[in-house]
Amino acid sequence: MASRLTVLLSVAYPAVIFFGRGIVPPHLLALVLAAVVLVRRRGAFGIRVSPWVVGGGMLLAILAFGLNDVLPLKLYPVLVNASLLTVFLLSFRYPPPIAERIARAQIPDLPQSAVVYTAKVTRAWCAFFAGNALLALWTALWCSDRVWFYYNGIIAYALAGLMFAGEWLVRRRVLRDLLG
Repeated sequence: MASRLTVLLSVAYPAVIFFGRGIVPPHLLALVLAAVVLVRRRGAFGIRVSPWVVGGGMLLAILAFGLNDVLPLKLYPVLVNASLLTVFLLSFRYPPPIAERIARAQIPDLPQSAVVYTAKVTRAWCAFFAGNALLALWTALWCSDRVWFYYNGIIAYALAGLMFAGEWLVRRRVLRDLLG
């Protein structure tokens, strides 16, 4: 149940901020961010959410509350993407890389060629999260609220879905070739 609530709050966050901004003052919308941050503490794929990310999210909520400004609320997708980038990058320093961890959950005895492939996948996700963080920052700082919403509430999710689907299709072919 908490997992579904986490997904719902996280996916709906840009819409809540965009549609709520004209109805609810930013200092009250800050409570939505605080709720999202507190519910998301669990993480996904066994990745524990860093206390730094929780603290960063709460800092944005406090700033939005104290300043009664929507900008800190619009910066949350930047924080999420930057934190995912950090987790994926750190998985190279503290192996195995994230994609390999996920793959080993299904195939514990991963062949070396698959290990090489999963490192490439992790790098691709790093590039995705870096680009997404930069675009989220750009839309928050220099674009209209509508552009921010369309990118962070629709386009970014569609791009992540395309990336995931494309990787899944490539992975099927790679595993078929590797495992016979």
